Amino acid sequence: MEIKIERGGLRLDKALSDLTELSRSLANEQIKSGQVLVNGQVKKAKYTVQEGDVVTYQVPEPEVLEYVAEDIPLEIIYQDEDVAVVNKPQGMVVHPSAGHTSGTLVNALMYHIKDLSGINGVLRPGIVHRIDKDTSGLLMIAKNDDAHLALAQELKDKKSLRKYWAIVHGNLPNDRGVIEAPIGRSEKDRKKQAVTAKGKPAVTRFQVLERFGDYTLLELQLETGRTHQIRVHMAYIGHPVAGDEVYGPRKTLKGHGQFLHAKTLGFTHPRTGETMEFTADIPDIFKETLEKLRNN
Repeated sequence: MEIKIERGGLRLDKALSDLTELSRSLANEQIKSGQVLVNGQVKKAKYTVQEGDVVTYQVPEPEVLEYVAEDIPLEIIYQDEDVAVVNKPQGMVVHPSAGHTSGTLVNALMYHIKDLSGINGVLRPGIVHRIDKDTSGLLMIAKNDDAHLALAQELKDKKSLRKYWAIVHGNLPNDRGVIEAPIGRSEKDRKKQAVTAKGKPAVTRFQVLERFGDYTLLELQLETGRTHQIRVHMAYIGHPVAGDEVYGPRKTLKGHGQFLHAKTLGFTHPRTGETMEFTADIPDIFKETLEKLRNN
């Protein structure tokens, strides 16, 4: 694969990670092994890319899946030979990691869907993007590498549609707005994300759907997809997501984690070019909580 640098100034490994589907670690591995060329020459990871540089890299070969398929109930909203759309339940981890080697969305996908792209390796087959364990809702799944590359590129180009519903603390002063604040790893707590000058650009749009005095129901649209973006941005403006034990207050609505649901997902079909859009209803605990807020 080949990319042309439109804006210089970044290290080669970071530029490759930001502009392609490769992770930072995988980009470094390819650079060290000489698989990455800049204008036809091997460069080190610390090389500063320049505007106009042509960078070539290798798309990783699909790896043999080693994690076990598990017969876990899974709501598949849509499926064809290239893509699938699933409604992930709250409480399910997306892919295996330390402490979560079973019971994940990947384990379920391996049982219910025959073919999955291998670009992200054995731990994340088919996974193009993620949502947090305690966030429910829609995810796009790639069933082959061509589809994966196309969907991942559309995400990077900010062309995918991702809308969420959230119950947040407080009564927002405006009916709609845009939060534009960079997000990166917190310098105070390395396990958390935070708004920081050293972070990557992050943009979240919001619209008030319903007000309950001490809480507000919002629809939020992601323009970028940083880790914990909505949760961090809402906490940053003083209206954390209800039920969020990491970024919110201790006194909050009782549920199964944060009241955040990926409700609408839209993308361009990688083979047909058709605009696809899907919606998934909020979980029962979300509905019940809204009714209690309305009746209080």
